[in-house]
Amino acid sequence: MVVGPVAQIHISVTDITRSVAFYRDVLGIPLLFEVPGQRMAFFASGDVRLYLGVPESPEFTSKCVLYFRVDDIETEHVRLVLAGVPARSAPHIVHRDGDTELWMSFLTDPDGHTVALMQER
Repeated sequence: MVVGPVAQIHISVTDITRSVAFYRDVLGIPLLFEVPGQRMAFFASGDVRLYLGVPESPEFTSKCVLYFRVDDIETEHVRLVLAGVPARSAPHIVHRDGDTELWMSFLTDPDGHTVALMQER
């Protein structure tokens, strides 16, 4: 037996309202639902569900890097920077393999998690 594909990723946040606005309104990820009375929100990112939550105890605090595929890395990077998202690096090539190039740029979410954009050309 083997485990299946990743189904859900937890992202620790400090302010659920601010983080929902960032992931939904700035990044454009569809919000599935928020849990009434709890500091939790769930988003649909392809087949993976992103779970934003304020950890109840330190052992559940996560620090992660999220990589999102985009069709046009330059345009999306500029859109996010103009929306006030702090950039760590401009789009650049990180790998070449035959005829394919992998481009990435790195930004930061409101809690300091790295948000990477990636495009294969």
